[in-house]
Amino acid sequence: MARKLISAGFRRLTLLETNTRPLQSLSQLEDIPVIDISSTDRSTLVRQIHQACARFGFVQIINHGFSKATIDEMVSVVTHEFFGMPMNEKRKLYSGDPTKTPRLSTSFNVKEEEVNNWRDYRRLNCYPIDKYVHKWPSNPFIDRYIFHISTSAHPANTLILYTF
Repeated sequence: MARKLISAGFRRLTLLETNTRPLQSLSQLEDIPVIDISSTDRSTLVRQIHQACARFGFVQIINHGFSKATIDEMVSVVTHEFFGMPMNEKRKLYSGDPTKTPRLSTSFNVKEEEVNNWRDYRRLNCYPIDKYVHKWPSNPFIDRYIFHISTSAHPANTLILYTF
């Protein structure tokens, strides 16, 4: 059975060949598409987002209406506080079941990937907030996250509906 990064509790790993992507398959930061959604040309926005997602799987969105302070706080909560939790706390949240929410997991399909795509990620479904918030763990940083999500959910939903 393949070992999962979170469940193993490793602090350091030696990279095997199956854990290393060929450099030519990696994108440079300047290649990542940046889309300004303040444009009123909806069809162009939809086309740009579709092309970027098809090629990269994600985009950087600018002029979305969320303050830098809100974004910085959310990034801090997720990167420093959540992923800095003790391993025994992370284990309580771990699940390999892709239908479970919320969950903490690693990779997507560790058993079948030719090149392991190791990453730890946290999945918290958040819209509509009332449907999911009772399933989230209760921690001070999660409470701040809930506050940001609940105050940002409406603008984000409006943004998505407007764009698509």
